[in-house]
Amino acid sequence: MRSERTSAKWRAFPDDVLPLWVAEMDYPLAPPIAAALHAAIDRSDTGYRWPGDLPQALSEFFARRLGWAPAPERITVLGDVLVAMTEALRRLVPGALVITPPVYPPFFHVATDLVGRELVEVPLVPGVGLDLDGLERAFARPEVSAFLLCNPHNPTGDIWTRDQLERIARMARCHDILVIADEIWAPLTMPGQEMTPYLSLGEELTGPDIALVSASKAFNLAGLKAAQVIAGSAQTQELLTSRIPMEVTYSAGHLGVIAATAAFRDGDAWLDETRDRIAANAVLLRDLLAEHLPAVAYTPGASTYLAWLDCRGLGLGDNPAAVFLERGRVAVNAGTDFGTQGAGYVRLNLATTPDVLAEAVRRMRDACMP
Repeated sequence: MRSERTSAKWRAFPDDVLPLWVAEMDYPLAPPIAAALHAAIDRSDTGYRWPGDLPQALSEFFARRLGWAPAPERITVLGDVLVAMTEALRRLVPGALVITPPVYPPFFHVATDLVGRELVEVPLVPGVGLDLDGLERAFARPEVSAFLLCNPHNPTGDIWTRDQLERIARMARCHDILVIADEIWAPLTMPGQEMTPYLSLGEELTGPDIALVSASKAFNLAGLKAAQVIAGSAQTQELLTSRIPMEVTYSAGHLGVIAATAAFRDGDAWLDETRDRIAANAVLLRDLLAEHLPAVAYTPGASTYLAWLDCRGLGLGDNPAAVFLERGRVAVNAGTDFGTQGAGYVRLNLATTPDVLAEAVRRMRDACMP
């Protein structure tokens, strides 16, 4: 299924491999975004980025989709969520930080390799989710000064409840912990699910904290760099403005700003259709696994197009992704990339066609045969 696209998803593996790994959709770009980008090219509008209407468009989008409108003046545009996370840790966090593995692999690398911070792991509890008591113990440690909250969670797709978030915020205030909420998957909250943006809890609870958001996952814009940092209060916004150099803000691209603005303003219909396709694919994947690989456990995520598959029942060892690639020619992410808790798991991207999903499961089944 070789694509004409030249992005990493399609070029990292040989032509005979089904690429279901990195978080990139196979779907066509939303027409309003394509039109906005074509118009920018036609007018040679390819200079330095300018935030323009993006903060207002983001605020209105969140109000429509998630029931909370962040103040536009508290929104800073940076290149992507990882740039924002790196700068926040580098400029605002002096000590160790807490993460909840299995979790997005860059959480490990950004903290340790880029900014040299110690990590304190509070793993998710299987079948439960966040270990709130464990988080409270971690927050109380004198060396800890921040918590990287992943909500919705990657790779599980779990959404944390308002009650859970409120307890986290209260614990953070009690122990003077900065919460950095990665909410990049929030726009992909599935129909019938409810997602509470962390900062929507109110300034009294979350004023010192920040949220990291972007159109990149929901609208397939990872290659067009434009993420947003939302400050929990005017004071936090002043701190970000004073500590993040202007030059860092130019990590965002002007075409990324144009695309994100179009997505937030005019992309609702496309996003609704795409969420329906993803939800249908999640059901299809569940049924295909039940038929062909019943030893694999899978619960569709509440806000994601990534499937977190428990393959321990297949007896393929800690890294079944290597077996699926070598024997089945299917590329998925190794669960161990998300922490030691991911041993025996894989992460599969289901934002593709039903035919590709069916072929992938058949190949994975065949890879398990002696």
